[in-house]
Amino acid sequence: MKKILALFILSLIVVGNVNQVYAQGEAAVAFLLLAPDSRAGGIGESGSGLADNSAAIFWNPAGIAFLSGSEVSITHSNWLPQFNLDLFYDYLTYRQYIEELGGSITSSITYMNFGEFARTLSNSPDVVGTFRSFDAALTLGYATKIHSDWGLGINFRLIHSRLSDKGAGEEQGEGTATSVSFDLAAMWRPNELNIPLIGDFGNRLSIGMNLSNIGPSIYYIDQAQADPIPTNFRLGFAFRLLEDDYNSLTYTLDFSKLLVSRPDSTKKRDEFYKAIFTAWADQPLNEELRDIVTSMGLEYWYGTPEDFMFALRAGYFYEDPSYGNRKFVTLGAGIRYDMYGFDFSYITTDLFKDGENHPLSDTLRFTLLIGWGSTPQKVKGFPRGL
Repeated sequence: MKKILALFILSLIVVGNVNQVYAQGEAAVAFLLLAPDSRAGGIGESGSGLADNSAAIFWNPAGIAFLSGSEVSITHSNWLPQFNLDLFYDYLTYRQYIEELGGSITSSITYMNFGEFARTLSNSPDVVGTFRSFDAALTLGYATKIHSDWGLGINFRLIHSRLSDKGAGEEQGEGTATSVSFDLAAMWRPNELNIPLIGDFGNRLSIGMNLSNIGPSIYYIDQAQADPIPTNFRLGFAFRLLEDDYNSLTYTLDFSKLLVSRPDSTKKRDEFYKAIFTAWADQPLNEELRDIVTSMGLEYWYGTPEDFMFALRAGYFYEDPSYGNRKFVTLGAGIRYDMYGFDFSYITTDLFKDGENHPLSDTLRFTLLIGWGSTPQKVKGFPRGL
């Protein structure tokens, strides 16, 4: 029972609207929205404007168009630590620049383990067996430049959810479901940008957009009981505040909105290809604005890519109280030496009155990465920290 409660809370934490929880839920496979890596996790989960490592597969695959060489990384996190359960999250990434293709191919595996459950009969409390529950996704992508200042990225994703190996009660089918989705992303990172009376922003500003998890609804029993997958729009900014031979300081800012149709008793859900547009106007304007999640962060690096580098990070994540009420501060750090790197991040909600015993509090993420074959940067600016 405790694990079932944890699964329900996970759905509410990620995509829940606490004032409007429908019988079929707002979106299924909520693990697709979890911030997967420690670096972005340390800057308030704001990575769609920065997107200069292999975790950009999640945040903004177009950012990989500006990278060369290869990289592999793995992230691990024990999820919802307040429940003391064996829920954990793993994220494996790989990117490879291929000159003949004029860009990079990418792949990632996302895995959310919900642990082992006891099976009982509907009319008896006796345990008759056990089963394991998990969600997983395999993502393949491609990123390329269409101009020296512009990158495009696309992902294709296979999603598999296994809540149970058998149906519940007399329901037909099993507690497993499979679906597909894709992402479309763009990145603007100008080499030259002179703004009169303000200054030169060349190689200091980055703006990214990612429309992710576009795809049909997923269902465990039959089509009539299908739930949408969490189609999400992200708009992100990254600005290099300081840069010299040894120091850099970057500010990041992300806005995100879930593009899922919210039906009432008089209409059905819009199909996913309609909801991308209608989800912007299915509520009054002031409610639509409150439904936007805001996150931001600061990342400081000291050192040079040729030697040793270390990073300090801090961030803030805010969600309106009527639309999930996630509010937390993040902290993080990282090191780079030669082709190796390590990052970790930490979530705390203790600074907020309503943050005591919050399920996300004390969440830790750890990332190991190896990057090789990249072209040394000839100019200051993005990227730094690979």
